[in-house]
Amino acid sequence: QVQLVESGGGLVQAGGSLKLSCIASGKDFSINAMSWYRQAPGKQRNLVARITRAGDTKYADSVKGRFTISLDNAENTVYLHMTSLKPEDTAAYYCNGDLYGMGLTIWGDDYWGQGTQVTVSS
Repeated sequence: QVQLVESGGGLVQAGGSLKLSCIASGKDFSINAMSWYRQAPGKQRNLVARITRAGDTKYADSVKGRFTISLDNAENTVYLHMTSLKPEDTAAYYCNGDLYGMGLTIWGDDYWGQGTQVTVSS
């Protein structure tokens, strides 16, 4: 099976920057797309950004112009570079993989990391 492991979260002041990473590891799989979601306490998990293997991207309106998603296909790693951070960006950030391949029992966007906390102080 495949594991997704995030890193890079932490505490930052408003206006600061952070870069999140998520590595997908396992055997006999390929990436169709990777996404970042976030979930604040008491709220639902929402899409932040998505990138396909071909490099097509989509962003939530609230992060456009501030966040950049990128994908290293060779390393099976997706990044989220966050700039001009605001207190309302505070949340747990989750990596999601839309995966396929003979090494998987399920094909699709069912793969999640454990989450990394981002806290932005005012």
